[in-house]
Amino acid sequence: MENLEDLIISRRLRVPVGAAPAGSTPGWGEQAARQLDAALLSVGFKCSAALLDRLSGLPGETVVDLGVRVLAAVRRLVGDHVQHNAYFIDFPANVPDTLEFWAGLLREALLDPVAAARVRAPALDLLTLPGYGRYQHSYADLLAAHAELMPLAGDRVTVLELGGSLESETRALYFSLAASEVPLAEEDLAALRALAAFCDAEPERVPMRENRAVVNEARLAAGRSLLVDTVTDVLRLACGCSGGDVTLSAPTRFRSFRRGERRALLRALDAVATPAKLGDVPRHREQWKRLGERLHPGEYPQFPGAAAVFEVARGVRRATGLGSRVETALSAGRAAEAVDLLGEAPGALLRRLDHLLRTGPSAGAVLDAARAAAAGASGRVLLSLREHLQNRLSPATRRVFTNREGRAWATPDSRPPLEEAVVADALALLDEEITRRLPDPGELIVDPDALDVALPLSGKAVAPGLGMLPRGSLSRLDGESLRFFVHWRQSEQRTDYDLSALLLDASFGNPEHISWTNYGNDFGAYSGDVTDAAAGASEFIDIRLAAATKPVIIPEVHVYTGESFNVAAEAFFGFMTRDAEQEGRPFEPRTVRMKSDLRGSGRVALPLVFLRGDDGVWRVKWLHLYLRGYPDFNRVEGNRVTGSLLARSVVERDYLRVRYLAGLLRSKSSTASAHTTYIGLHAPATPPAGARVFTPSTLHELIPA
Repeated sequence: MENLEDLIISRRLRVPVGAAPAGSTPGWGEQAARQLDAALLSVGFKCSAALLDRLSGLPGETVVDLGVRVLAAVRRLVGDHVQHNAYFIDFPANVPDTLEFWAGLLREALLDPVAAARVRAPALDLLTLPGYGRYQHSYADLLAAHAELMPLAGDRVTVLELGGSLESETRALYFSLAASEVPLAEEDLAALRALAAFCDAEPERVPMRENRAVVNEARLAAGRSLLVDTVTDVLRLACGCSGGDVTLSAPTRFRSFRRGERRALLRALDAVATPAKLGDVPRHREQWKRLGERLHPGEYPQFPGAAAVFEVARGVRRATGLGSRVETALSAGRAAEAVDLLGEAPGALLRRLDHLLRTGPSAGAVLDAARAAAAGASGRVLLSLREHLQNRLSPATRRVFTNREGRAWATPDSRPPLEEAVVADALALLDEEITRRLPDPGELIVDPDALDVALPLSGKAVAPGLGMLPRGSLSRLDGESLRFFVHWRQSEQRTDYDLSALLLDASFGNPEHISWTNYGNDFGAYSGDVTDAAAGASEFIDIRLAAATKPVIIPEVHVYTGESFNVAAEAFFGFMTRDAEQEGRPFEPRTVRMKSDLRGSGRVALPLVFLRGDDGVWRVKWLHLYLRGYPDFNRVEGNRVTGSLLARSVVERDYLRVRYLAGLLRSKSSTASAHTTYIGLHAPATPPAGARVFTPSTLHELIPA
């Protein structure tokens, strides 16, 4: 139950508050509520007026118990649940020159009789010098060396709202995630699994296949009917039940299924195994073979359709999917036939629209087919195509590709251009269909700060956290000092992460860097290299924005040696902003603007890029990218070209933002409607009664079906 409560607080910034225990008296609840509010303020949070009022009416003991859990949840959310020590105790002051630092370590080693023999060896590894890479002071020593942070009005204050009972809040989050029109991040899928096991209620729609597999796990365990309409739905469910990957991007080692489970899976498979859908089986042939070894379809002759699935997987029966027929037609130059075939799958036709416009029988015929298909495709496909086509009007020199794990690569754009008139016609038909699907927002209120937030057309690359926005979002950066940080804790193997900053000019050239090989420059400083994280380690880079001579700053986290982000016991990145007169500790939770876990198999993380515009204002653009990197010894010097190309590709791309959807909603807004729709970075303090509020955590609910 506490895990679900933590989930509600961290994802929705709402505190579930149930009824007071039977027979209890209010007592000193108001005093306890005020104490909780003060404790929350120290980490940049506070109770809303409604929450404070509700807590004040509860028994003091109940408020204290709840407050302990709430405070722990928000401290984890902001990254304040660990001790953030720094290698240089006075950081950002008194950071030595790089050569001066190494010379000092060598001098100390030469004066040490034990270490001197090592220093005189033919080959010297500087990283093994005594005193390097490990804290030379305790966390208490660091606290004593820094003055207390002076609170200012510009510090972050995140308001925690009053929630309903844990059951009602859990149900609302479950329905929101299950009904998402966009793919969920790995963390959100795990949350959906926990919520599905807890909630008895059934969501009306589960459009995403991966979400459906997770919901079906709970339905299978409870003996309820399964939500499947393709054979692949059953394969995803079997993978999920075995602790595997419901996205099917990685092979799963299937467990042994109980007889009742085998019967339920085969019954569901038999119901959807039509000849047309058998064509999907060859895409995952090997996984189907392994699943057949666990389900024993031969023991169930009453399910001949299910048996046919495994016959196709083994090559006994032939089945050709739509994709194969389309590729055959295109390779033979029969583009008109390919367009006709794709008419059976509206989403597939629209995903191939760019290619068909370049190779099809005529642009008019292809657009006619697209117009017919638009009504049958999902809203996410329409919006994704809209974003793609608007970038074809002014194509960049390079295209950037990202997979579901955020791994990215860029390649030159060799596609021939599309005619402007053709693109304009395609954009018009998409706008018309998207507008048709949007609801009447009533009175529409949009926070100007939210207009440049990118629409979450996929949540896979965005790990949940504090202040997170989708890739391509742009937000203003306030404050005179920028400090980003990384913290990690190894599981078993000695692990060394390195925080670095790639500094570029306005054309993304003339690179410089701040890292463990260059401790700083005239406007930036590095906190020092920590090479072992058995008890956790933190690194920081401090940038004085007013003095910065480079208008592009890309923070990077490198796995130098040891465990990758998805293996380490803990790994997260974030950034803080503060004014010049604020000193304080290297890590001050109330100044944290963004914090999120690092994950994925890539060995180099590029979370975001800081950009100074022609108006002198600094802004943040969200990248959420990972590079493959090398197995060991990744450094900023080794990926300057790749990192700058990827960042530039995202910066130059025209992402579909809230601004676009707000414009369409305004065209449907009706003053006769009694309700209100609010879109903003944060929920309003006093929303109108019955208002529907969209913030970054619920922005996926704006994507039309």
